[in-house]
Amino acid sequence: MFKSFFPSPFWFFLSGVLWSTLAVVLWYIGGGSHFGEYIGFPIGYANQKVPMGISKFVHLTYIWTYIWFLIFVALFTLFWRIKANHPWQWWSITGTIFILFNIWIGVQVTITLNEWYGPFWDLVQQMLSNQGGHIGELYQSILVFLYIAMLAVTVGVINSFFVSHYIFRWRKAMTDYYTAHWHTLRHIEGASQRVQEDTMRFATIMEGLGVTFIRSIMTLFAFLPLLFELSKHVPILPFIGEVSHALVWAAIGWAVFGTVLLVVTGFKLPGLEFNNQKVEAAFRKELVYGEDDATRAQPIVIDDLFGRLSLNYFKLYFHYAYFNLISSWYIQLDNIFSLVILFPAIATGTMTLGLVNQIRNVFNKVTTAFQYLIDSWKVIIELISIRKRLKQFESTLSEIYES
Repeated sequence: MFKSFFPSPFWFFLSGVLWSTLAVVLWYIGGGSHFGEYIGFPIGYANQKVPMGISKFVHLTYIWTYIWFLIFVALFTLFWRIKANHPWQWWSITGTIFILFNIWIGVQVTITLNEWYGPFWDLVQQMLSNQGGHIGELYQSILVFLYIAMLAVTVGVINSFFVSHYIFRWRKAMTDYYTAHWHTLRHIEGASQRVQEDTMRFATIMEGLGVTFIRSIMTLFAFLPLLFELSKHVPILPFIGEVSHALVWAAIGWAVFGTVLLVVTGFKLPGLEFNNQKVEAAFRKELVYGEDDATRAQPIVIDDLFGRLSLNYFKLYFHYAYFNLISSWYIQLDNIFSLVILFPAIATGTMTLGLVNQIRNVFNKVTTAFQYLIDSWKVIIELISIRKRLKQFESTLSEIYES
């Protein structure tokens, strides 16, 4: 699943995490954000105020960030080129890095949009309170939003296009690996399905979950400090009272509650999904044999296989029913949770409309990042099922070659 596409998967991912950590530590703690001065950047450029809007992405601070990123990327890629020289290295290493860079840009765009929220809604509130204002200011603010949104859409489309090719290359790598041993694997039940279908689904789901996970981590790094700062405006929580850094604790507590709730509720689903694919494969295989052999796919055999299929589906329907009910309840409550948290502060009359919208936006970004398992649990269930099938596939291959 991994070694067909990535060089020495365990060491590759471990080294990637360690190398990324080193880059981040050097940037924030080792003074790396100021190192541009050594190659000709103006002294004090890192302390200059970054403008709001799309122009921030060509500010000297961001330009040095791009250079810093490229330096670490080049060194990491060169190391693995010398160490392993894997045939799919350009896609697995360079492609992964390109996707990560696009995720980072997307998070920065989201931060920029959040910076826009406060001043815009304060302007709206000011005009409504003062019975009017200059309409040109509204148009100018919306134009700033459009520039940021256009950048977000452009980056998203480019990343989506690239990811499509990335996933297909990963599927091709797995397919090449399995078909190279097809003379051994062809006798395993459901072999054709695993090579043709499971490889594509595995690559697609892994990429989707990986991107979402990295985006959640980057979002937390970017928005948690903002939420920490904004907590000074919300010192009191409903039904609890005064709490230090109330917004941060509320976001963490709500996300942890939802994660534990849905994981416990959906605990049985992965095993049922795995069994479902097994009975489906057995039913399909018997029908395929019946196309060429009149003695196969007899009614009594089909009834027995379909009976097993029905039993497993009915179990799935039952367990998904209460899982979907509880998850839907949580999602509906999540839609109003951030607003309810602000009720005590709103009731004091000390907050502006812009500040309320800005806090809700930051709060929702943080809770969504913490709710990674909640948002991805159904997909994770499917991935566990696919991984079990492919792992069984590869285990059989390993046993044959070891014996």
